[in-house]
Amino acid sequence: MATYFANVTLFDGRRLKTRAGVLVSNGTISWVGSHSRAPRDARAAEEVDGTGRTLSPGLIDCHVHLSFDGTADFSGEALALTEASAAIKAVRNARRHLASGVTTVRDLGGPGSSMCDVAGAIEQGIAEGARVMPAGQALTVTGGHGHGLFALEVDGADPLRKAVRTQMAAGAKAIKVVATGGVLTPGIKVDVTAFTLEELEAAVDEAHKWDLPVAAHAHGATGITNAVKAGVDSIEHGSQITAETAKLMQMKGTFHVPTISALAEIVAHSDEVADHVREKAEIIAEQAHDAFHRAHRAGVRHACGTDAGTPFNPHGTTPHEIVRMVEWGLPPLRAMEAATANAAELLRAEEIGTIEEGKRADLVLWVGDPIEEIDCVLKPALVLQGGEAVPIEI
Repeated sequence: MATYFANVTLFDGRRLKTRAGVLVSNGTISWVGSHSRAPRDARAAEEVDGTGRTLSPGLIDCHVHLSFDGTADFSGEALALTEASAAIKAVRNARRHLASGVTTVRDLGGPGSSMCDVAGAIEQGIAEGARVMPAGQALTVTGGHGHGLFALEVDGADPLRKAVRTQMAAGAKAIKVVATGGVLTPGIKVDVTAFTLEELEAAVDEAHKWDLPVAAHAHGATGITNAVKAGVDSIEHGSQITAETAKLMQMKGTFHVPTISALAEIVAHSDEVADHVREKAEIIAEQAHDAFHRAHRAGVRHACGTDAGTPFNPHGTTPHEIVRMVEWGLPPLRAMEAATANAAELLRAEEIGTIEEGKRADLVLWVGDPIEEIDCVLKPALVLQGGEAVPIEI
């Protein structure tokens, strides 16, 4: 059965249009235009009245960890995971994303090849949930951030090339490199530089040969700069982005995925997390805010990512990240673009992210207009994945 959205305000992923019509059939968007010029096929479709509502592409979260639940003890949860338990958690968490209007997520690190298996199960219809673009295991230096938790330890340019190929062969649709220290791994400074420039260049070169985008976990200034010079597609976190590096990111087209929610929730629950987590989060929280502003002023494009699965940062709260980006100074239209068209471009997923003829019908209907009142994204009225309505209460 075809569905026609009539007289709706349309955010197509880049711009806003009023009094629009969108026809969905066979899981794809078959027509977009002015409601007054709706094609004859629209008359036979099931009509959804769009008056006072806004239709957008399905949201995309570019940074999640589906196998983690957002407990206070991230390290403890990681050490208890098996690939089987990780997969079970991931399916449940992917369903939570879908219910919040997120139709696609990129998982940036889990045990073994479990997240690649989950992605395949959802794509084949064996399990329900947001579509998953997995990175398999993140790649870190020996003893680096994520070791023993969600990352594979690799040293040297040639071993990194092999590690990229291993993730690709397991079904990875992206590659994650850990370019600096991090908040959650004990015993490691948050801003220490990890991989060398030569190592990062090898990983990026190999990944791009297979058309896989590369995400760089990077808090420290030197590690961020090395990752951008190496050609990564996105800087995740970016807490110490300098003005000079922001200009380089803009020139090279490097996206910034700020993951505001991750730090915000740790700081808000500082008395409930491990001391090393609290101390490092408090060090970089203000720096991250300033870095976001530097990137924005330099014209760096943002893509939405929550780092969901980290402490007190549960799955299904991506809309709150959009609100936080606006609170940090991003115009609402750009924040929505970060979670749709920009995110799809970063993921190299041409079939989603915008509302155009021939694209997948991953759509969300909102009550009101998020561009005028960003809080509208906190509760979707209708979510379509591949043209099919999905439950928004779980």
